Amino acid sequence: MTTDQAIGIGAGPTETLGGALTRGHCQEFTIRDLGKEFGVSARTLRFYEEKGLLSPRREGLDRIYSRRDRARLQYVLMGKCVGFSLEEIREMLDLYDLGDRQVTQLKVTHAKFGERLARLERQRGELNRAIAELAHARKVIEGMLATRERSSELHFGSRRPTRLQPSWP
Repeated sequence: MTTDQAIGIGAGPTETLGGALTRGHCQEFTIRDLGKEFGVSARTLRFYEEKGLLSPRREGLDRIYSRRDRARLQYVLMGKCVGFSLEEIREMLDLYDLGDRQVTQLKVTHAKFGERLARLERQRGELNRAIAELAHARKVIEGMLATRERSSELHFGSRRPTRLQPSWP
């Protein structure tokens, strides 16, 4: 094996067990690999690329994603899941490359996570109040309905009022 082959220069791709391509020590992924792994469409991955969240390398018409792109995609999907906008996610991801061993990125992310957590806890409180109000209103309505049904039975006996049928054919 030559030095160039060992570091992946001029070496052809080999497929690994998970479907990812390996060139030298670098693991790479196709759009299909990432779509399948994360349950997203190729269109979604292209959209994230357009928004600057992912930056795959091009080989002809193919997009080749790095381990870094895969990690960024995982971060994007987690951020979306907890309610961050794509712009907020991009801002946090872009802090990775500042050269300060991620200190700024970690501080900003920590603060944003704290803000998001506080907001979600407020929303949970609001949801719990709305649920309690609906449950109470439903019980009141059940009571009103039971009262009216009992009253109807006393008034009409065991037979229920019937609807009048139209007299025309």
